[in-house]
Amino acid sequence: MHKLSLLVLFAGVLSVAGICPAQTATGETLMLNLPRQSQHALVTQRIGITDVTINYHRPLANGRQIWGKVVPYGQVWRAGANENTIITFTDPVTIEGQPLDKGTYGLHMIPGESEWTVIFSKNSTAWGSFTYKQDEDALRVKVKPQTADLHDALAYDFDDVKPDSTVVTMRWEKVAVPFKVHVNVNDLVTASIQRQLHGLNQYYWEGWDDAANYYLTNKIGLDEALKDEDQSIQIEERYDNLLNKSRILEALGRKGDGDTFRAKALDKANALQLYFYGRQLQGEKKQEEALAIFRSTAKKFPDYWTTHLGMARVYSAQGDFDNAVKEAKLSLTSAPEANKNTIEAYAKRLEKKEDINK
Repeated sequence: MHKLSLLVLFAGVLSVAGICPAQTATGETLMLNLPRQSQHALVTQRIGITDVTINYHRPLANGRQIWGKVVPYGQVWRAGANENTIITFTDPVTIEGQPLDKGTYGLHMIPGESEWTVIFSKNSTAWGSFTYKQDEDALRVKVKPQTADLHDALAYDFDDVKPDSTVVTMRWEKVAVPFKVHVNVNDLVTASIQRQLHGLNQYYWEGWDDAANYYLTNKIGLDEALKDEDQSIQIEERYDNLLNKSRILEALGRKGDGDTFRAKALDKANALQLYFYGRQLQGEKKQEEALAIFRSTAKKFPDYWTTHLGMARVYSAQGDFDNAVKEAKLSLTSAPEANKNTIEAYAKRLEKKEDINK
């Protein structure tokens, strides 16, 4: 009798397992790691120092009518296939102008013929949208769908990438659904800089110099930039931080002080730094200042390969192509292998009497 009970129980287990295996809606089991019809994809875009990552599966249209049929209008849809489509923000952002805290969210959508709802759910571990609950929403935004070229496989792209924003676009079949993500980059970077400079970075000149250069480049906090650059110089006086201090002073309207620190920086510079400073001046359309730097470098570092290249530029600007070719060939004799092809190209142009400064 005991054996018979065990046999009946075992038969019941087999029966239930046969009827209700762990399967997806397309019949794939969840027991083994096997290829899936809707393949997994992961895309990431950095905005400033903030990462936006979308983790999703890509169903295929396969010639079917998707919108209004396979995916009904007016119903919450998983915005992909299989498990939750999830989106992660490593810092707070705004979505279509509305704030959303950093974190990982289940991404759902409600399709419509003329308007879509994009939903960011606090529940990011569900299977699709089958257990979706509106009271778990962190944010909902309304967006307008657009017509698009045929996309057989659903895809998420980052479009219109700018220093502080991007447009996330879901494309499938012939529909594109965009929503804009904006990041307050300067505030986040400023806060990050302060945190980083409380760690080991505070003991190295490079960290303070990087911070000051960020403020200068973005035209924010110039007083803080000057303070940080002074800290960099106090740790170790370098060409780099002295030159950056001269630029900060100039941006603050203190040109005389800026000139003093620029001269001090150039006095510390090596031949390579002077050449690149001259090229920077040329990029700023300050040709005569650049040529003056190349000439002064020739007196201070007469035998360095970038010195000869700088003088090739001086002679080229004067139309003295014979001497320019000689200087280019002298540069070739001691230039690193990685630079020789470029210098050879300059020499060929000079032999054709082409100004290499243009």
